[in-house]
Amino acid sequence: MDIADLKEILRILEAQDITEFELEQDGVKLRVCRASTSPTLISSAPPPLVPVASPASPADVPGRAVPPEPAPSASAVDEAAGADSPSGTVVNSPIVGTFYRSPDPNSPPFVSVGDRVKVGQVLCIIEAMKLMNEIEAEFAGEVVKIHVENGQPVQYGDALFTVRPA
Repeated sequence: MDIADLKEILRILEAQDITEFELEQDGVKLRVCRASTSPTLISSAPPPLVPVASPASPADVPGRAVPPEPAPSASAVDEAAGADSPSGTVVNSPIVGTFYRSPDPNSPPFVSVGDRVKVGQVLCIIEAMKLMNEIEAEFAGEVVKIHVENGQPVQYGDALFTVRPA
């Protein structure tokens, strides 16, 4: 592949508005990525809920005021959250992909609840675009919760593990 071929490929990609291209020929691998010219909107927020009043709702009765419900106290919220959430630091997914607890289906998991981990120890693998990315512990501690099931897709920032620092 010479410079003229490369220029022709780039001209075609630009004319067709192609943002990503990969070519492997005679041991030479060419990969071209460029930013999209159109803005991309990524939203992880759930759609808004639309309230629907039932026919027997007190708000439907004319002249009757409905008192607002009191907000839960901070201690009530803490108690509810504390019942299911173990204390520790949450290890979040650094990438989008598929979560795997072991290197292959016949191997034991990298870590289980109650295991002590060291800095740099592999916690799991996240497969992204056929690449296996090892997620390592950034601090020593004890695994107190595994938030994701084996083989489940994960998004950037999803909770993977809760680790109580040692």
